[in-house]
Amino acid sequence: MKAIAYSIKPQEKECLAVANGKKHDLTLISNELNKWTVSYAQGKEVVIVSSYDILDREMLWELKNAGVKNIITRCKTTTHIDLKEATRMGLKVANAPDDDQSVAGIAKQTIRNLNAWEAGKCVGRACCCQSDCSVAAESNKS
Repeated sequence: MKAIAYSIKPQEKECLAVANGKKHDLTLISNELNKWTVSYAQGKEVVIVSSYDILDREMLWELKNAGVKNIITRCKTTTHIDLKEATRMGLKVANAPDDDQSVAGIAKQTIRNLNAWEAGKCVGRACCCQSDCSVAAESNKS
């Protein structure tokens, strides 16, 4: 999948590259996601953000207009994302729910989410969508 990761810290670059194993087309930038940098998401399927990147209604529309279909946040919390609006817009949202919140652990969770979406599967426990998804229910049973 084509993805762009915003707000990347130096220590995250290597972990994401190793976890990715050159499978996905990742663009890693240190810039935060905002009205001046949202254009970098043009043509990407996935945007990967930190808890410092605010995805309110306006930003979600900017991302959707850029062609983004999926959002991954590199943390457990999703308070920085308007999940109801994202669901209304048909955007899929995932987080990093595992207890391992180390830089390497979050990188692995991020790539696992990309792999699942690329395979047409639900991200399971990482799913933050507000819709009733029978696929998510099935994957959470296993």
